Amino acid sequence: MDSWMSVILPLLVGWTLDLLIGDPAWLPHPIVWFGKTIAAFERHLNKGKYRKAKGAFTAVFLIALVFIITGAIAYGLRLTGKWSMLFDAIIIFYCLAGTTLIREVRQVFLALDRSLDEGRRQVARIVGRDTKELSAQEVRTAALETLAENLSDGVIAPLFWLAILGTPGMLAYKMVNTLDSMIGYKTDRYRDFGCWAARIDDFANYIPARLTALLMILPKVVIKGKWSLVSFVLKNGRKHASPNSGYPEAALAAILDCRFGGPHYYFGEVFDKPYIGENDRSLTTDDMKKAVRVNRTAEVLMVLLVAAFYLLLYFKG
Repeated sequence: MDSWMSVILPLLVGWTLDLLIGDPAWLPHPIVWFGKTIAAFERHLNKGKYRKAKGAFTAVFLIALVFIITGAIAYGLRLTGKWSMLFDAIIIFYCLAGTTLIREVRQVFLALDRSLDEGRRQVARIVGRDTKELSAQEVRTAALETLAENLSDGVIAPLFWLAILGTPGMLAYKMVNTLDSMIGYKTDRYRDFGCWAARIDDFANYIPARLTALLMILPKVVIKGKWSLVSFVLKNGRKHASPNSGYPEAALAAILDCRFGGPHYYFGEVFDKPYIGENDRSLTTDDMKKAVRVNRTAEVLMVLLVAAFYLLLYFKG
């Protein structure tokens, strides 16, 4: 089989599997193993002196370990000439979270239609902030912010690192992202231990976050000539406390003409995040449906972009 098919076919198979089934609860997932491993390191090392150094060791060691093990398996399978494409397809499937993300956000809006308490409990599954005191509008806002941010973390960034470093880089990126989501907080407990995890995540997402925003607004810019979306993203994307998360959030806020951001509670501590956008209007289920379409379109564009990148490398070589 041609070498270009050996990389494009696993991409299409892995992406299609995620599109069709997402992450079934019955299926063991490597991210769960990542989480348990990180928790064990944090429990044993995040105490006493030299917390920053121990956190740096944890982050670098676990990321390198995932990259080396995955690379060794992939290399061995390529040498034997068997199961290599299947292995790559499975890794790609596990690393993509587009369908699961959309499913969870839809469930937030459905739960909120039943009761505010149900909406709060459902959104707590996908956000890190405290949700017990959120209003209905804040629940919807949290869900849509997460939809935009995790389009980058759960789809575009993994595909970006797949293109750059193959499946070992893709899976190592998921370890980077899991580390940040678990210990990359500026709270008393994690400020020192998790600072390296947070900075590595910032680096790994710098280009993907901006690429995500571009892919989100590109159809409206190209088809409808809405160049104002570009200036909105450039102006508001930098307002976020994170150097990256603000860009996809700004893109979605621009498309929906709404406002994200504001004060949030994490682990009982308040973080006053700048607002992204100015139209503080009520969000609706129609906004969620529109946001889902934006996500899916950006996802398709990224898959095509990676496939085109593979073809370019093949024909240039």
